[in-house]
Amino acid sequence: MFFIFILIPVQTLFAHNWLTLPQYFNRAFTGVVSENFEFFVNFNPILIFILTPMVAALTMKSDTYKMMIIGTFVMASPTFILALGPSIYTVFAYLVIMTIGEAMWQPRFLQWVAEIAPKEMTGIYMGIGQFPWFLTKVITSLYSGWFLMHYCPSGVPPSQMNTESMWFIYGCIAIVSPIGLILGRTWMKKDFKTKHEG
Repeated sequence: MFFIFILIPVQTLFAHNWLTLPQYFNRAFTGVVSENFEFFVNFNPILIFILTPMVAALTMKSDTYKMMIIGTFVMASPTFILALGPSIYTVFAYLVIMTIGEAMWQPRFLQWVAEIAPKEMTGIYMGIGQFPWFLTKVITSLYSGWFLMHYCPSGVPPSQMNTESMWFIYGCIAIVSPIGLILGRTWMKKDFKTKHEG
């Protein structure tokens, strides 16, 4: 349960892909990004489709838990790039690095859940593993509108917005996942080893 729910903070970035990014691109930018925000919003799904099988093949022999730590860190860290301010360069850096991180850990998530599941309970654990995805959407939707209203309001010139603070806070939320995985590593790996030796 710890492993599954510690991933919720970084998974909030998935929800922000459709709750926050469209409004952010449309409101905080002028020119190319604002006029073509649909492309930038859909850039992550296109890139993840290409990168996931490649990254999975390259990291096939890597330790699952280690890949979860590295992947969630790589996914969460570029959120702080957006805290530098709205720029087409920060947008592309965020989208590319975040997607690489997602491709590193997402395929390993259900693999680990299946590996730690007790005998004859794999299906139940896999089902529980999907619950945080739903919970993340609910939790993120509760506060994303408030943040947009206060840091990236509609009808306000980009120069008067404070999107930097919004993304810094979101980055602090997301980085909780890799930190939590690191802190719980010894405990999680010990229980995993005990289970398989038993």
